[in-house]
Amino acid sequence: MHIGFIPMACMLLLETPAARAAERDSTQNIRLKEVIVAGGYHPEAVRRASALPVEVTGKEFSREHFTGNLVQALERLPGVRAMHIGSGFAKPVIRGMGFNRVAVMENGVKQEGQQWGADHGLELDAFNVERVIVHKGPASLLRGSDALGGVIEIVHLPRPRDGLFGEVVALGRVVNGAVGTSVMLGLKQNAWYAKLRYTEQRFADLRVPADTILYLSRRVPIINRALKNTAGIERDVSARLEYRAGPYRAVYAASNARQKTGFFPGAHGVPDPARLLDDGNSRDVALPFSLVNHLKITSRQQYAAGPFALHWDLGYQHNHREERSRFHTHYGSQQPPDSDPDLELAFFLDTYSSSLGLKRQNDTPWEQAIGWDIQFQHNRVAGYSFLLPEYNRLATGVFGLVAYRPNDRLSVSGGARYDRGRVRVSPYADPHLEAYLREQGYSDAEIADYRWRARAVDRLFGDVSLSLGVVWQVDDRRLLKANIGRGFRLPGANELAANGVHHGTFRHERGDDDLLPERGWQLDLSYMHRAGPLALSASPFIALLDNYIYLRPTGVWSPLPHAGQEYRYTGARALLAGGELSLDVALPRGFAYRLAGERVRGYNRDERSPLAFSPPFTARNILSWSAASIRCNVEWQYIAAQRQVAKNEDPTPAASLLNAGATAEIPLGNARIEIAIAIENALNARYYNHLSFYRKIEIPEPGRDFRLIIKVPFNNKIN
Repeated sequence: MHIGFIPMACMLLLETPAARAAERDSTQNIRLKEVIVAGGYHPEAVRRASALPVEVTGKEFSREHFTGNLVQALERLPGVRAMHIGSGFAKPVIRGMGFNRVAVMENGVKQEGQQWGADHGLELDAFNVERVIVHKGPASLLRGSDALGGVIEIVHLPRPRDGLFGEVVALGRVVNGAVGTSVMLGLKQNAWYAKLRYTEQRFADLRVPADTILYLSRRVPIINRALKNTAGIERDVSARLEYRAGPYRAVYAASNARQKTGFFPGAHGVPDPARLLDDGNSRDVALPFSLVNHLKITSRQQYAAGPFALHWDLGYQHNHREERSRFHTHYGSQQPPDSDPDLELAFFLDTYSSSLGLKRQNDTPWEQAIGWDIQFQHNRVAGYSFLLPEYNRLATGVFGLVAYRPNDRLSVSGGARYDRGRVRVSPYADPHLEAYLREQGYSDAEIADYRWRARAVDRLFGDVSLSLGVVWQVDDRRLLKANIGRGFRLPGANELAANGVHHGTFRHERGDDDLLPERGWQLDLSYMHRAGPLALSASPFIALLDNYIYLRPTGVWSPLPHAGQEYRYTGARALLAGGELSLDVALPRGFAYRLAGERVRGYNRDERSPLAFSPPFTARNILSWSAASIRCNVEWQYIAAQRQVAKNEDPTPAASLLNAGATAEIPLGNARIEIAIAIENALNARYYNHLSFYRKIEIPEPGRDFRLIIKVPFNNKIN
């Protein structure tokens, strides 16, 4: 929904001498016109180019906050929160929006998996991430409907010189016994650049500061304060090949991420304390467990001729997710399948995507860009249980952008996009549920309603996105931004047709095939001021949505056996408002202080009550010290209580956390070994993440955790 995305929209990484100079000196006044063609994704240049608030991570950020999980590291950025998912995974939430409202981009292609599920993390290799650009706010103008809440863009940086290079990284964590290793080897020679990486992480049962949890109104013990069967393993392999020759650039990439993680048996199926007895092995993964494999193949072609630049991105993804559990049934009429009887749920999602863009930029103050993208998805299901039906989804959109830059300090931009989408869902009637409901004495009308676990759906959607943005460099110290836009989001297949017990989130989730798309307006403002040792940044926003889709706790007991309360996908008029505020102070003798806070308020205008799953106010106070190649920091994090909750949603108490860390670079021959140590939740506080799906059953966040990362890079020139 904003034009500041133009540098990334067309992915035209054409380096100029001015851009390379900007990369060397981040303090100089960077010309906006040069930023548009900068190939290095310089942090300051990207921030100034976008009309929306932008966060850019660099090498120092990655070294300090890397945990082996990308989203958990990004949680250090104001406005970004992590929906934690057990030992090793998390989902991103930007300004209170998550799931299909946040797009994750890599190599110009949106990461597509089962991101609708609260227990499904990002299926990519965190060790393979070199730089991340987080665009906070609506970006559906250029990224389509799934970017209504923001974009997390993974950037692979170019190699500056020819030679053989690589690195070996080792990771260790105490709270879940994680050990990980990643090995990368690359070669750059003239116009060619190739890179290979293999990563493996293994983790044990997650330790939490709690002795019991609450599941389906029953207290379930946690033996030795370790969540039994939450261990897992992750294996990732990726390859990248680039070719540059004058104005032409080609990039080919392939990756495969495989994750196997156990489910805590105290929160899967019928509560049974006998299943929680210690088996003496904290690293085994027994039934029930989930298995995910994500294959992604992408290509990018770029060519520039005179004032025109063209790009074409292609992508194919195969996402295979399984949830396995010893065959069990709540219906006497259901028999085990003849083959693979322990396969409870399976999803096979194939995604094909294409994106084409053309940009015109010359010596005039005007710049134009047009683009077209299309995506097709086909989802198949299997297993003896049911949650999500088979479906096909086709979405396409065209957009046009215009920017006017009369000088180096002012940029005015606007654009429009039209999207069209179609969702076709296959029907499914459950004979076992129908027989069960008759036995329980339900009426014919109720049986006719609930026996259809999925109804036939064939819906067409279409709408317009608009945007107008201004970036004004008032002087060398002050920067102002403003953006207003209208966007929309297609409802997902789960929101239209899901109907079953989602064991990963401990609830009966039910869709609504009459849902309308999300649509609304959002205003974003941003102010940055530098004055000597002080740097202030404020980014307020307000959004009015006509049909915000959310899981509403109904307060009605589900007719499905052992399902608890029914949650329904519901559209409502909503108001979201808040923002981020940060203050950086450079102190004498290498010390620095940073205060960063964020607040989001979600309000249901129809029910006149808060929206469910809204993040609470959070503030971080960080005192750091650096000298030469050593950096240390101490952080006090305050998480306010969340009492502004939806009906039938549990409030979450406040918490204070103490964290600390240190990094160092140690010369070793021609290499510099990087070492990072950290302690999280040093006081072992018992606290809850209001966004976590574990919150519902009173599982707290992990206790005290020590982390150690060692990276050994090497570079050899080729004569």
